[in-house]
Formats: sequence, C-alpha cells, structure tokens
Amino acid sequence: MNRNYTILLDSINKVKDFANMISRYQCDADLASGRYTVDAKSIMGIFSLDLQNPLTLTVYEGSDIDDLEKALTPFLSK
Repeated sequence: MNRNYTILLDSINKVKDFANMISRYQCDADLASGRYTVDAKSIMGIFSLDLQNPLTLTVYEGSDIDDLEKALTPFLSK
C-alpha cells in the first residue's frame, strides 16, 4: 500500500535536508511535480522539479514507513 504526502521544498537547504533524511530509509519513494516524477532520494532529480509549488511524495510500503512519516513533519505542506 502506497502513502502520499504533499510536501514543500522551497529552499536549497530544505532540499538538502529532505534528501539526507529520506536516504536513511529503506522504503522506495518518488516525488512528482505535475507530470514529472523522480526518485525522491536523488538530489539532482529533486532540483529538476518545479520547487515553487508543493510536490507529491509517494512512499512505497516498507518496514520503516512509520518512522519516515514522523521525519516528514517539517517538510509537509500546510
């Protein structure tokens, strides 16, 4: 079962912090902006997206998904 979140990465530091945080988890994740989707663990992929608008994070089932959900709190779009 996949889980979707709306996140906002509106600064270079937020992108770096997000990429470092999500890389520590084993579950797979994608980030989407419009019709473009990239691996959420790829900092270069993240920078190729439109960061002015909220992004859709899709996290695919993994054993550490609940811990990841807690770590996402600072990045969630209000």
